[in-house]
Amino acid sequence: MNIVLDFLVLLIIIIYSYLESLVKVFIPRKRKSVAGEIVLITGAGHGIGRHTAYEFAKRKSRLVLWDINKHGVEETAAECRKLGATTHVFVVDCSNREEIYNSVNQVKKEVGDVTIVVNNAGTIYPADLLSTKDEEITKTFEVNILGHFWITKALLPSMLMRNYGHIVTVASICGHRVTPYIIPYCSSKFAAVGFHRALTSELQALGKTGIKTSCLCPVFVNTGFTKNPSTRLWPVLETDEVARSLIDGILTNKKMIFVPSYLNISLTLERFLPERALAAINRVQDIQFEAVVGHKTKMK
Repeated sequence: MNIVLDFLVLLIIIIYSYLESLVKVFIPRKRKSVAGEIVLITGAGHGIGRHTAYEFAKRKSRLVLWDINKHGVEETAAECRKLGATTHVFVVDCSNREEIYNSVNQVKKEVGDVTIVVNNAGTIYPADLLSTKDEEITKTFEVNILGHFWITKALLPSMLMRNYGHIVTVASICGHRVTPYIIPYCSSKFAAVGFHRALTSELQALGKTGIKTSCLCPVFVNTGFTKNPSTRLWPVLETDEVARSLIDGILTNKKMIFVPSYLNISLTLERFLPERALAAINRVQDIQFEAVVGHKTKMK
């Protein structure tokens, strides 16, 4: 009898959730304020991280900017200060666990407890699998996913204590669908999406609903990490527009942030397509970028 009751409750929740989602399409989500929040952004010296810092600076957050590139992160910090934000700079290698832990301790002493973290630092080595060096594979996973674990583990205790915070995982559309010649990158981004979903589930199980989570999944972004990217079906995005979509998702506590937003519909439809149709779609997309294939640089 209990299981029948549980299924009835489940059915009601499913119907209510669909109706709620439908209503939210027409009613703008309430936006939260991030003024005064201590925001840590990794990979802040370039690309999405830099423009995300600008967006938080405009909203008067207190910024903690991390990057391995001292010159780049200081340039970002200088612009954020012009926008009126209190900004602290740390040169950190997000592939180094001990360096991450030491830097978090330093942030706590000098700035305070971080309330929003944007795990953005990432790396990519475009090449076929046999042309990819072992150390490049290791580095990809150390930066793109293991760094998320170490940073989150270091920051989570204070968030759990207060039941307050926001953890942002920067992933990619490559965390949902694959692209040839970037196997380690795709694998690490699948892991990042899984990390976000599992962390979200665990926080709910712990009853820590005051800690929000978001995951950013854009298509190709013109960051310079991949040279000459192009595709027929999707736009190659600029970093500032991705940062604006990210900040909008954070302010509305959106769980999964696709850029462009209609990617969500595309991914849902693809689940129902046979393998041959998916292969045909990939051919039509004609995704290209410079990659090392057979030890030679080619457009792939």
